[in-house]
Amino acid sequence: MTMNIKDVSTRTGLPAKTIRYYEDIGLIRPDRQANGYRDFSDTDCHKLAFLSRARTLGFSIEDCRTLLGLYEDEARASADVRQIAAHHLDQIDKRLTELLELRDTLQRLVSSCAGDNRPDCPILNDLANVRTSTKRSSAGS
Repeated sequence: MTMNIKDVSTRTGLPAKTIRYYEDIGLIRPDRQANGYRDFSDTDCHKLAFLSRARTLGFSIEDCRTLLGLYEDEARASADVRQIAAHHLDQIDKRLTELLELRDTLQRLVSSCAGDNRPDCPILNDLANVRTSTKRSSAGS
């Protein structure tokens, strides 16, 4: 069964623009009809669904390219797939730690601000201090 880009978009939930982008960067290669229109197969649709799920999990385009290649390689080693996923998980954990630190800092600042009609604001004071020390560091470099 062959489908046009609208059909594939409906089946995968991906916008047509994303599907065209994935084709442009070589992740999928649909056939072309004589009139130049894309002609997607069930395999193309399956690959796009795979890519959509991988992107939803936060994998980079290059990781998706590698994972798709491994998916298509029946002689693959699952250790290769695991290594990519474990590295991505490490990156997520690092980002979560950073976000929690940001949250704690912002929580402390919000708690220290009276939020009244006075002009004194610990949040602005803190932001101004960070900018000042950053400017000093940059100027010295």
